Amino acid sequence: MDKLQSVLSGEEARRDDRTVLETVNEASTLGWGTRVKGFIACFVVGGVCTLLGVCALFIPKVGITLFIVFYTFGNICTIGSTMFLMGPMRQLKKMCDKTRALATALMITCLVLTLCAAFWWKNFGLALLFVILQILSFAWYSLSYIPFVREAILKLVAVCMK
Repeated sequence: MDKLQSVLSGEEARRDDRTVLETVNEASTLGWGTRVKGFIACFVVGGVCTLLGVCALFIPKVGITLFIVFYTFGNICTIGSTMFLMGPMRQLKKMCDKTRALATALMITCLVLTLCAAFWWKNFGLALLFVILQILSFAWYSLSYIPFVREAILKLVAVCMK
């Protein structure tokens, strides 16, 4: 009966015009309390993984590998936590915005290259270099959400270089 009512009222035609992503986004809406709980849980998991990664550095032989895995997973969880607050589509749009598209691309590239260097190329020196670049790119990406901070940092660096 609901189907017949939606066809007669014209709502069915409007539903067919939506994209798959809009349909998924509409179906996955969460209440504000659930979003905050998801954000906190994901953020805490990311922080704990990062902390475990740092602690794992002191384990002989496998410490560097565990550090790389935990640290990278922690960063992914931290980025994912903000998707609970904004929603996945809005977060992806903000990540690809022209002011932070380069920072996003660098951050994701560093995440992938860190794991490739650790597991595929088995070059831990290169993996640690990518971890450092991961830290810097994550910081640069995070600063893009605070108005005028990146411009101030660039001016500060330019003054220090003179």
